[in-house]
Amino acid sequence: MIVKDANELRESVKRVLLAAGADEENAHLVAVHLVKADLSGVQTHGILQVAKYVEWIEKGYIDPAGRPHIIDDHPTWAKVDGGATFGHVAADYATRLAIEKAKEQTIAMVGIVHVNHIGRLGHFSEIAAAEGMISLIWDGGINHISPRAAPFGGCERILDVDPIAIGIPAGDRDPVIVDFATTSGSAVKVDNAQRRGRMLPPGTIVDKLGRPSIDPRDYFEGGALAPFGGHKGYALMLATQFLGRVLTGADNHIRNGEVLPEMRHQGVTIIVIRADAFGPMDEFCGRVDETLNRLTTSRPGEGFGSVRYAGQIESTRRAEGEDSGIPYLDDVWQMFADAAKSVGVAV
Repeated sequence: MIVKDANELRESVKRVLLAAGADEENAHLVAVHLVKADLSGVQTHGILQVAKYVEWIEKGYIDPAGRPHIIDDHPTWAKVDGGATFGHVAADYATRLAIEKAKEQTIAMVGIVHVNHIGRLGHFSEIAAAEGMISLIWDGGINHISPRAAPFGGCERILDVDPIAIGIPAGDRDPVIVDFATTSGSAVKVDNAQRRGRMLPPGTIVDKLGRPSIDPRDYFEGGALAPFGGHKGYALMLATQFLGRVLTGADNHIRNGEVLPEMRHQGVTIIVIRADAFGPMDEFCGRVDETLNRLTTSRPGEGFGSVRYAGQIESTRRAEGEDSGIPYLDDVWQMFADAAKSVGVAV
């Protein structure tokens, strides 16, 4: 186990991305995003991804100095072309555009197409919550050409992780941030388990016959990721396809040779709503806080120290990590160090 200071790590990630060809603005934004994911405990979307990003830049799938831009603009909605740059940059731009429109129109929607991997969705809901906005984010069409997830009751790879995020601002409490893939686990976790010789939590994958399995080898031998919660997770997975890829018309914006192939059909829909749409902001936040206070002061079940809510654990982890550092398993750190070395940066 290796522990790294968050501030130093942000600078290290930024230096690697700059060396790989990113400009100052993009390198800074992506570094902040990746380290925040690790601080939040979502290390599948943190510096583990840097090696892939460096590789994708070298292959021409990411324009590291590219810029997202508006291709269709209306008072309450817009469509953004991700510019084939880092997905985090495009999603940050689209989120802030939706917020500005919602400030004027109460509710706004922005779709993103021609976009690479956008990272941890909760990051963008946190941006909206800080501006007093409710947010709903639907990310569909990932790996449409090489899917990794089987539908409930099936064994063939048809769909993918298709994540969802929902953010609710609060008053004195941390905002509620709901952020999850519609699969029971991510492909990164399956890769990690295979590399480390570990079994998977039940429900993560099915084998090639559609039978539940905990052995990561079954995934690589024709199996698939499974939807979380059986038919309910599958329903949300399907809804995300329609609200992300289909609604944005992502398939109409594919330009071969640009954007990572697995992301070419990806469409992201960001809906932002002013939390004071139906009443004063202080009343809204007060009721959110009251509900959260009732939850967190309720009696915990056996084996639990307390009752917590979505987003609270991540916020607590970030505060602790900024003080005490971020722990990494040796193999994750080595992957980052190797990626840095490949572009001439020592970390």
